[in-house]
Amino acid sequence: MRKKNNTMLKWIINLGFVFISFVALFPVLGLIVSSFRPSSELIRNGMSLTFDISNMNLDNYTYIFTQAASYWEWYGNSLIISGLTIILSLLLSAMVGYALAVYDFKGKNVIFLLVLFIIMVPFEILMLPLYKLMISMQLIDTYLAVILPLIVAPVAVFFFRQYAVGLPKELMDAARIDGSTEYGIFFRIMMPLMMPSFAAMAILQGLLSWNNFLWPLLVLRSNEMFTLPVGLATLLTPYGNNYDVLIAGSVMTIIPIVLLFIFFQRYFVSGLTVGGVKG
Repeated sequence: MRKKNNTMLKWIINLGFVFISFVALFPVLGLIVSSFRPSSELIRNGMSLTFDISNMNLDNYTYIFTQAASYWEWYGNSLIISGLTIILSLLLSAMVGYALAVYDFKGKNVIFLLVLFIIMVPFEILMLPLYKLMISMQLIDTYLAVILPLIVAPVAVFFFRQYAVGLPKELMDAARIDGSTEYGIFFRIMMPLMMPSFAAMAILQGLLSWNNFLWPLLVLRSNEMFTLPVGLATLLTPYGNNYDVLIAGSVMTIIPIVLLFIFFQRYFVSGLTVGGVKG
């Protein structure tokens, strides 16, 4: 009887998760269905899951692949910026977090407290000084203007620090005895052990960079330099709305993040949990 109750409880929990997942995916499903509708029908009826199969077509996607040259410029910009941001953010944030975890030096705790403080400061407060800094460095309307403020993310530093605290210090001592340098210890021994945390942060930092709208909107000027969020936002104007590109283009923007999660998902849960478990 007890086994039967446990089985029923598991079914109820699973159904609850399925329902929650459907609610979370409802806007995405509505977006996908709407991307196959004519733009005139979108203007009249808006986005929904109800559809008339006779009105469904691939015209919106055909337009993107044949006529929307600017869209692919924005797509390429987002891929370049997100790729560089992920690589630099993971490398630099991991090195900072690792140093705060395994080395003892003067001011270590102060630096860690500053990292925690910056996490609590909204980015909107930092935008003005960062914007003035980009102007003084003459980086406005460049990739570097978008990438530089994100390459050492306080959240990533905190996460890597918490993960590195649980790494076995005996391996470092053994490597030093064998004559390895500190950089060699990090890149050849500790970094492979930190791969689950790298995978988790790759997904989170990639999602943050790919969806970043406000900061690129401030520092990018020319149409050919826009990222996808900024470029798609320019399609909605008082003089006309290009829903053909907007809806179908929004669906296409989901693909890189889905692929990124599929590629790293086997490490994602362990990367989020192992660093927070002592022992």
